[in-house]
Amino acid sequence: MTVTVETLEKLERKITLTLPVGSIQNEVDSRLKKLARTVKMDGFRPGKVPMNVVAQRYGYSVHYEVMNDKVGEAFSQAANEAKLRVAGQPRITEKEEAPEGQLAFDAVFEVFPEVKINDLSGATIERLTADVSDEAIDKTLDILRKQRRTFAQRALDAQAQDTDRVTVDFEGKIDGETFQGGKAEDFQFIVGEGQMLKEFEDAVRGLKNGDSRTFPLSFPADYHGKDVAGKQADFMVTVKKIESTNLPEVNEQLAKSLGIAEATVEGLRADIKRNLEREVKFRLLAKNKTAVMDALIANAELDLPKASVQQEVQRMVEGARAELKQRGIKDADKAPIPEEIFTAQAERRVRLGLVVAELVRANNLQAKPEQIKAHVDEMAASYEKPQDVVRWYFSDNNRLAEVESVVIENNVTDFVMSKAQVSDKAVSFDELMAQQQQG
Repeated sequence: MTVTVETLEKLERKITLTLPVGSIQNEVDSRLKKLARTVKMDGFRPGKVPMNVVAQRYGYSVHYEVMNDKVGEAFSQAANEAKLRVAGQPRITEKEEAPEGQLAFDAVFEVFPEVKINDLSGATIERLTADVSDEAIDKTLDILRKQRRTFAQRALDAQAQDTDRVTVDFEGKIDGETFQGGKAEDFQFIVGEGQMLKEFEDAVRGLKNGDSRTFPLSFPADYHGKDVAGKQADFMVTVKKIESTNLPEVNEQLAKSLGIAEATVEGLRADIKRNLEREVKFRLLAKNKTAVMDALIANAELDLPKASVQQEVQRMVEGARAELKQRGIKDADKAPIPEEIFTAQAERRVRLGLVVAELVRANNLQAKPEQIKAHVDEMAASYEKPQDVVRWYFSDNNRLAEVESVVIENNVTDFVMSKAQVSDKAVSFDELMAQQQQG
């Protein structure tokens, strides 16, 4: 079979396919005969429906199926023979003119591009580094203590102050009207922790049990409640209870309550440090991986297959709909989501996928079984029963495929770092955590 491939533009190609009419009709007849053995129709016993009746009822749909199958087979065979890596589905149209006894079709499609990766020794990458300081351990200890704090009612004449838990009734009005979410009874919050807007906390601070205060409150323009964002309200708040906060001491008892194997203060701090170091490692890896991928894209030359970009856009649209459905949005599957908002991200994903695949192929950066096992072990180490987590990963090929993908990205990151001009930039623990949240 001689295949003639015509280049239309960049990655677009065209192949003309021909099929013998006789082979199509033979396949249609064969399928109709097979159908006739099982088809049920009123007035006939199963398997006794005349062929002309079966052909009249099912002939068109069977012919359509056969044509689809035969054209698909012919296209696959032609693409394989021409050693083409086809991207997406071909657009196939029947030609009006064809040799006698033949049907002819034009198949227009895209191929995956050749990827040229320039010399990576000229690439510059800023690699972030971070250490777990004693201050970071102290802050984590404070969080753990706050999670286990207790409260005790203060004297009736005590004034509300920072760290106190207050129970209040409040009502807010805008233009004299109470608004949704502006009224509550027996509402609790801790003064000074930013749970409430500053004006609210300032109004409560200094009040005693039974005291009331009215005050104006300006909602920020970016307030999450859009109905009141940027507006001013008049509030009245009444304090019903004030409780002091009692934090547990940092001692062996706290370590024991947290399930630390070595139930000492030193063991507790060491355990926190190990967990924070693991978190820092993964976060640094994610940030530095992004920097590497940016450098790879900047040093690669390729054309993007439109079909692959469109498939990625569709995946992202479906993902957005699934997220809306998870949030309980009605008719989320029909939500009008403009595709163009995903185009730039889809193009980046496709470009990155092609560049990474080429780098992996050219430099044998595939994930090795021992690397996959080591990565799963490392993720499982932060759980109470690591072996259960390891078994969970290895019991599902899809989960293992996700791990394999991460390991390949790590291999690519290490490879590019070894070739590029890398400069290290130290960031604080807090800065790294903040960057991750923003990203």
